[in-house]
Amino acid sequence: MDFAGAVRFPGSVARYAVRLGILGVCLTMAASFAAPQTTTQAAHGGDLVTALLVSDIHFDPFLDPVKVTQLAAADTKEWKSILAAAPSVDREQRYAALEKACPTRGEDTSYALLDSSLQAIRKEAAGARFVTVSGDLLAHSFNCKYSAVFPHAAAGDYRAFTEKTLTFVVEQLRAALPSVPVYEALGNNDSDCGDYRLDAHSGFLAAMGDVLTRDFPRGERKNAQETFAAGGYFSARFPAPIRDARLVVLDDIFMSRQYATCAGKPDASAGEAQIAWLEQQLTDARNNHEKVWVMAHIPPGVDVYSSAKHLDEVCSGKGAKMFLSSEKLAEVLTQFSDVVALTIFAHTHMDEVRILQPEDASRAAASSKGVAAKLVSSISPINGNAPSFTVAQVDPASAALEDFQVFAASNATGIQMTWNEEYDWRKTYHESEFSAAGVSKEIAGFGADKDAKTDESRSYIGDFFVGSSQLLAFIWPQYVCSLSSDSAQAFKACVCPAEK
Repeated sequence: MDFAGAVRFPGSVARYAVRLGILGVCLTMAASFAAPQTTTQAAHGGDLVTALLVSDIHFDPFLDPVKVTQLAAADTKEWKSILAAAPSVDREQRYAALEKACPTRGEDTSYALLDSSLQAIRKEAAGARFVTVSGDLLAHSFNCKYSAVFPHAAAGDYRAFTEKTLTFVVEQLRAALPSVPVYEALGNNDSDCGDYRLDAHSGFLAAMGDVLTRDFPRGERKNAQETFAAGGYFSARFPAPIRDARLVVLDDIFMSRQYATCAGKPDASAGEAQIAWLEQQLTDARNNHEKVWVMAHIPPGVDVYSSAKHLDEVCSGKGAKMFLSSEKLAEVLTQFSDVVALTIFAHTHMDEVRILQPEDASRAAASSKGVAAKLVSSISPINGNAPSFTVAQVDPASAALEDFQVFAASNATGIQMTWNEEYDWRKTYHESEFSAAGVSKEIAGFGADKDAKTDESRSYIGDFFVGSSQLLAFIWPQYVCSLSSDSAQAFKACVCPAEK
């Protein structure tokens, strides 16, 4: 996922050529609106629990094509030594040929970058009680690259290699923080049959469910394996000392507007079954007085990248492009805003916040102030962004996300890298916690600041694209509309004032 393309604005606003997240120019444009963040992680009192939030790793084992044949033949326990070995003599030429066959907009995560990320995680997330990975462990164009390297592969070989690669990344995360639960959602790239393609009740899901739930408590593992095999989703209680709270993980590729089965056919049944299961999970949590975090890869709401290309068309009647095929996920989450303490998404590779909220006033009053959403930025630097991860502090009594810090790398290579704090939520936005009330307040402030002049707006723009590109400023009012507009209708009403 990335922002790209010429953006056309409605009314009298001039056209801007905005490319967010994919060009090197993003790193060399205008100087930062705000001074660089240099603070270190805050020292919190009490018994707050540390958690690690990671997403969009997009590990690419094809960067050295010669090694791929060794990886395919080896057990995942041998992969680290193979990948850490000296590069092949003709690596650059072979990879250039592979890129020509399977063009992408940049390079994903190399082994060197993955290893550097894990070393930084050991340092900055020391003491973490759990890890969330909100999808996309596999590189872009994974199936194309595999076919180019193995043009005569036997049936089933591709699935075996995807499972090995996913397993290797998971094993590396577990080794970085031993004995710490790691909870993974699948992303649109994490499939045995291509981007946005996946079959429910498949052998691939059953195999990955076995891997991803391997460290779950025995009493929970069986149910998690069954639901993961059905549709890539599961529920798990948070580890002690967090009390009366659980994590619900979805595979919302089945709800994406781009979803198709491995045979290339649309099928809404898997997404509908998952929504029904989610409603039951949240109902049970409400009855048991539990709090829930909900994690998936693709966020509900407006796909600003696609919509921003032709905002005049949004206002003329065609409507905004949405990430998901319906608004049902956001509707269910807001109906249970008394239960859902936090939602975690990713997919855009950017560091973002959202508020999911009902559109009508009566339901808004009935369901409090909505649900806060944290979009976790990527390890992959494919958009030209700096690799990053998030370290969070959680109240074990309420499951509230009290604070978090984003850590960013000094370069994208994994070589001679340093990792430093990009920003701290509480220090930057002066909110006591990352909650629906606090996020709503910040987004309202962004909306009132059309020219992005406040410290908070400038900080958000600088931190959105990790590495401090300022290009978001060019579509700031339109972008802010997407932060609180779950539906195409709400986004149109916000972006096109005359339509209100």
